[in-house]
Amino acid sequence: MGNRNSSSSASAAAAALAGCSKSTILAVPDTETGSHVLTVDGYTTTRGRGVGNSINSGTFTVGDHNWHIAYYPDGSRRSYPQYNWISVNVYHDGPAAGTNSGGGVKAHFELNILKPNGKPVSTYRRTSPVISFSGDGQQCWGQAEFITNDEIRLIKHIARHNSFLIRCDVTVIRENRVETTVSPSLIVPPPDLHQHLANLLETQVGADVTFDVGGELFKAHRAVLATRSTVFMAELFGNMKEKAASCVKIDDVDPNAFRAMLHFIYTDSLPKIEDGDMMVMAQHLLVTADKYNLERLKLICEDKLCTYIDSKTVVNTLLLADQHGCKCLQEECLRFVKSRGNFKSVMACDDFEHLMSSYPSLVKELLAKVAH
Repeated sequence: MGNRNSSSSASAAAAALAGCSKSTILAVPDTETGSHVLTVDGYTTTRGRGVGNSINSGTFTVGDHNWHIAYYPDGSRRSYPQYNWISVNVYHDGPAAGTNSGGGVKAHFELNILKPNGKPVSTYRRTSPVISFSGDGQQCWGQAEFITNDEIRLIKHIARHNSFLIRCDVTVIRENRVETTVSPSLIVPPPDLHQHLANLLETQVGADVTFDVGGELFKAHRAVLATRSTVFMAELFGNMKEKAASCVKIDDVDPNAFRAMLHFIYTDSLPKIEDGDMMVMAQHLLVTADKYNLERLKLICEDKLCTYIDSKTVVNTLLLADQHGCKCLQEECLRFVKSRGNFKSVMACDDFEHLMSSYPSLVKELLAKVAH
C-alpha cells in the first residue's frame, strides 16, 4: 500500500514530458585519419649508419599538418645495443602551407609492418595514446624498440626479398564538434482506453448480459467481465447455469457496490464517492471484490478502510477482515486494539461482546496486557 501513488506519478511525469519539444546536444570528436607507407628496400644495406642516425621518409600531410617518418636501422638509443633494435619515430613538422591550422595539434599513431598482401603483421603493431604537439619546435612520437634485427630476419618475406613496408596511420584530433538537433514538438496524448470503456458501459452498446441486483438492473458485456474476473469467466463462459441466462439474478450484493464494481472493471478505478459514504461503500465493495476475485479492488478497499479505524469501527472492521482474508487490514485493526488507551474504548463499545465470542483468545491476551 505504500507504493499506491507510484504509478500515477509516473503517468503524470510521462504526460508532462509528452507535451515538451526536445533537443539533443551531441559532442562529436572531429578527426581526420591518413596513412603513409615507408618502403625499406635493400634492408641489409641500410644498416651500419650508427645509433641515432635515421633515414627519413618524404613529408606527408594529415589533418592540415605535415609529418614524416624517421627510420633508424641501428636504433635511436645507445641504451640497449646488445638487442640491436630498429627504431621508428613519427615527427610533427608543423601546419601545412596554405592552411589556417595553428601550430599545435593532437594526434595518435599506429605503426605496422606490412605483409606482401598489405595486411599488418599483428605481432609488431604499435599504438600511441593521444599526443599533444605544440607549435614550438619539432616534436615526435616513436618506438625506440620497434623490432630487433634478429626478429626481422625471421619474417620470411623480409628475409626473401630484403625489403619490408612500414605503415604509419596518423589520426589528427581537432576540437569536439557540437551538434544540436531539435525534435518536432509532437504531443502524444495520455492513454484513454479507460474512457472508451467507461463510455461503453454507460451507453450499453453491444451489452449482452443483464444483472438483477436487489431489483436494480445492470447491463454489461460478458467478454469484458470475464476478462477481468475469473469468477465471471466461470459463470458466463463455463458450465454454470448463468452461461445460458440473459438475465443473472444476484441477491447477496449491495446494488451500489455492484455499480461501483462494474465501473472498476471497465476503468480500473473507483467512481466518485462522497467522503461521508466512503467507509460504508468500501465495506460493501470489499465483500463484492472478494466474491468476484478482483484482488486489486479488494486491496484498494482495504487501504481505504485502514484510514477509518477508530474505537467505534474497529470491531466490525476486524471481523470483516477476518471473514475475507484481509491480512493487512486485520493487522492494522489489531495494532489499534492492542494500544492500552484504545482497548479501554473498545471495551465500552456495543460490539465488544461480539469480539469476545469471535476472538476469545485475543480478548484474553489483551486483558492480560491491560492488567499489567
